[in-house]
Amino acid sequence: MNQLQGFRDAGLVKKVLADLAQTVTQPWVIMEICGGQTHEIVQHGLDQLLPPEIELVHGPGCPVCVTPLEKIDKALAIASRPDVIFTSYGDMLRVPGSELDLLSIRANGGDVRVVYSPLDAVQIAQDNPEKEVVFFAIGFETTAPANAMSVQQAHLLGLKNFSVLVSQFRVPPAMEAILGSPVNRVQAFLGAGHVCAVMGYWEYEPVVQKYHAPIVVTGFEVLDLVLGIQQAVDQLEKGEYSVGNAYSRAVTREGNVPAQELISQIYRNCPRSWRGIGEIPDSGWCLQPEYAFYDAENRFDVGEIQSQESPICIAGEILQGLKKPVDCPAFGTQCTPERPLGATMVSSEGACAAYYRYGRGR
Repeated sequence: MNQLQGFRDAGLVKKVLADLAQTVTQPWVIMEICGGQTHEIVQHGLDQLLPPEIELVHGPGCPVCVTPLEKIDKALAIASRPDVIFTSYGDMLRVPGSELDLLSIRANGGDVRVVYSPLDAVQIAQDNPEKEVVFFAIGFETTAPANAMSVQQAHLLGLKNFSVLVSQFRVPPAMEAILGSPVNRVQAFLGAGHVCAVMGYWEYEPVVQKYHAPIVVTGFEVLDLVLGIQQAVDQLEKGEYSVGNAYSRAVTREGNVPAQELISQIYRNCPRSWRGIGEIPDSGWCLQPEYAFYDAENRFDVGEIQSQESPICIAGEILQGLKKPVDCPAFGTQCTPERPLGATMVSSEGACAAYYRYGRGR
């Protein structure tokens, strides 16, 4: 903890903010791509402390938020089966499907269990050979190595009763989709430090060159964030564009190469549907053909389930940086953490949840 105190030093943060005020000469829109960073920003009012020329918008960096409704409904259909033990990280249990959520399935007698590692789910499959054990493999590049490892381990053990419902996302194609949109407002990104700790930032370099938009890899403390913003604004003001690294204590350009090799062994690139946004080419990972046996969608024949998003929820526009949570007419009234219309309100990393928790717009 002592090593982090400097990154929470109010005096240092104020100094960087003062430097920013001297640097910025025109309006800039910067998107933080990570939901954890969104909560840090809103909790400490960092977006309100910045010079008025700098606007922060909130990106699709919450894996719970971007998991599409139809994937949730597939999870619910599988978890409702009496022959299934459905395992998941805890943050998925209250995400609403079309009618229920995983917590309701458990209350109605379904065997839904919270695990802290996908390898826990593998162990459950070993301990319960008479049951089908399914792990909800969600996340960005951060969770991909552990999720892939569960499939690798099940394969090595010869487990026939283990499978994964994959909802795995990749950040760079989402950045390209946002920057290439005709209604895009984003001029620079703050890259998520934990994603880049796994993947490095070499994948971002072609995006920067194609769209002339700086990307700065940033950590999760307040000083990390303002330093990342400072680097991005410096580039924007000078008309420069490159990948910056404001989180060098944890991130290198190459990233964790063994983790990347494991991901490539188990997964292949595929199109992925993002909640409220739609399908983005090559923005997800699916199982390699040799591991298709472990695909829960095929095993339980739920691939044809289709769902309709709430017409009231504007999560898609929020995740693209086009609107803020307080722009939603349902925010804090029809949509609350107790009765959410969408995952951005119920997720612990969702932008709507951050605004509600810290009193914005209420």
